[in-house]
Amino acid sequence: MSKIKIAIVGIGNCASSLIQGIQYYRNKTPDDAIGLMHWEIGGYMPGDMEVVAAFDVDKRKIGLDVNEAIFSEPNCTTVFCSDIPKAGVEVQMGKILDGFSEHMKEYADKYTFILADAPEPTKEEIVKVLKDSGTEVLMNYLPVGSEEATGFYADCALEARVAFVNNIPVFIASNPKWAKLFEEKNIPIIGDDIKAQLGATITHRTLTDLFKKRGVKLERTYQLNTGGNTDFLNMLNQARLASKKESKPEAVQAVAAQRLDDENIHIGPSDYVPWQKDNKICFIRMEGKLFGDIPMNLELRLSVEDSPNSAGVAIDSIRCAKLALDRKQGGILTAPSAYFCKHPPKQFTDDEAYQMIETFIQEE
Repeated sequence: MSKIKIAIVGIGNCASSLIQGIQYYRNKTPDDAIGLMHWEIGGYMPGDMEVVAAFDVDKRKIGLDVNEAIFSEPNCTTVFCSDIPKAGVEVQMGKILDGFSEHMKEYADKYTFILADAPEPTKEEIVKVLKDSGTEVLMNYLPVGSEEATGFYADCALEARVAFVNNIPVFIASNPKWAKLFEEKNIPIIGDDIKAQLGATITHRTLTDLFKKRGVKLERTYQLNTGGNTDFLNMLNQARLASKKESKPEAVQAVAAQRLDDENIHIGPSDYVPWQKDNKICFIRMEGKLFGDIPMNLELRLSVEDSPNSAGVAIDSIRCAKLALDRKQGGILTAPSAYFCKHPPKQFTDDEAYQMIETFIQEE
């Protein structure tokens, strides 16, 4: 089967883990492939994809082969597959717009982005690259808070008629105006804000659903997260977190027996700790009432490598987007969005979303 042609916006840690994973699983079989939700989707295996276009704004990456750029600073995720042949695809200058937060200039080069002084491409130039490269799926990995830039690339996807996977908490799939545009052009979109394979959000949702199923009243909860990658550094700017502060709490509220008052739920990035690098540490506390109105509380600490945790989901979302293209399905892909994303257009419990994604994959 031919490879799925993907383009990536933002060659950061998540892109690095995804590209490493594509190569890593090419050398595996279903029997020894650890860490996948699905080995095969619509006839496509994990290694059946290739990067045909790549965009970034960091001068250390532009002009490099994409398979070399993923190991450039400030990327700091774990390298689990270093033997990757060149892709023959150079990273091109992308559109900056609001994709860079000024406060990041105050940090050492190894931690932050260094903007290139190359001319920024026009929409027409991006669209031409997508068309000429044969791109089928465009992956958005821009920094949190990149509202204008995400809209720019979503528009490029529409113009080039390529599927769009929105991995960040900027509302495209869950915005009725954007959703209508993808529907009208019959172009698949998955979004918004990718859930990790086994991260803070999916864990918090599962526990919240468990409280509901076991008749425990959830009264208040928090989720605190620390990390040392550029994602956490970017999120020190509170002005960039409006969508993030909606996406993560809503993912938990959606599965609660009863919505919590805003003052009783706090979920979001808490601090940037450089030495953690791509390690994300999450602290969850949940307080409730059991049988007889008796108080209880639960505390959990979760430590994960952030970007491989994301790539474990991205590798399925790409194949589902391609499956929709093959079936000539466009607009919002409800099942993939519900299962893979924190802020889909419509929320379902994870049990429901799991059944939906299995049905979607098995459809003829």
